[in-house]
Amino acid sequence: MKLNAESQNIRIAKQLWHFVMHLRWHYQLFILSGGFLLGGFLSPDLEVQSFLVQFGNVHLLLFGGATAYNSFWDKDEGPIGGLRNPPKMQSWMWSASLVLQGIGLVIAVAQGLLYSSIYLISMLFFWLYSTPLARWKGHPIKSLVAIGVSTGLNSVLLGYLAAGNSVIDITVLIASVGVTLILLSLYPISQIYQIEEDRKRGDQTFAVRFGTKGVTYFFVTAFLIGLIFVGLAIGTFNFWFALLFGGIGVIVGLFIFVLLKKLSTTNEDYATVMWIKYGTSLGFVFFLIVAIGLKHFQMDGISWVVKLLLE
Repeated sequence: MKLNAESQNIRIAKQLWHFVMHLRWHYQLFILSGGFLLGGFLSPDLEVQSFLVQFGNVHLLLFGGATAYNSFWDKDEGPIGGLRNPPKMQSWMWSASLVLQGIGLVIAVAQGLLYSSIYLISMLFFWLYSTPLARWKGHPIKSLVAIGVSTGLNSVLLGYLAAGNSVIDITVLIASVGVTLILLSLYPISQIYQIEEDRKRGDQTFAVRFGTKGVTYFFVTAFLIGLIFVGLAIGTFNFWFALLFGGIGVIVGLFIFVLLKKLSTTNEDYATVMWIKYGTSLGFVFFLIVAIGLKHFQMDGISWVVKLLLE
């Protein structure tokens, strides 16, 4: 009897750990947090407590819950973003993923009506992306809309509002569009090694529909335009920071372009694709963390530091 109880506890603990794995919190924090941080950087002031609370809310509860929800319906057997060997999802995990997002919405309400409305819109697009009732993930253009709005556009807006603002100005909107384009430029890249599995599932993803050449052309166009938009937004605060951002972005973009030419449609390129996404996103995140620190806590030294880096 005691042995059966211990086995049951081990089984439950294992399932809980598998659920946490499917939340892919490392993926949310390292790859998807740039937009929210940019919103904080563009804010005239920064209310640190609310910004940090909502940062955790968006990336751990909203994005994490939405990712687990998507994993439940995908039932992937091969590598996915942030998980080389995804464990099997259990039936209770569907409900748990929605509960997490619901808790996040309650926390978002404390930030105000506009903030919680944008949060709710992201939840809606995540649902449209994954659920079999809509399955926007299976359509090349609809999937871009769902991901672009939920994790790109809205991420910047949520970060800006969480920093203590109540009105969204044109600069923030320009930055939001830029982040959306940069994020979307990388999105189909992770579909390349999943082409065969997506075809079996009947999903007409961007990579399935347009192939590796289409993914490459889309990356170059969206990444470059997005870089310009974000650079313009940053330039309204500091010209040198915008120049540094643009210069690094062009170098990174050229490097990714070279790697894309070498990718195949097999799982063997999973590590390369993840390296592209983590490398690019972490560079953006690190840049913004430094930028936030300099702007909101040491503004007088920002021009000197940036000029020093450029010399």
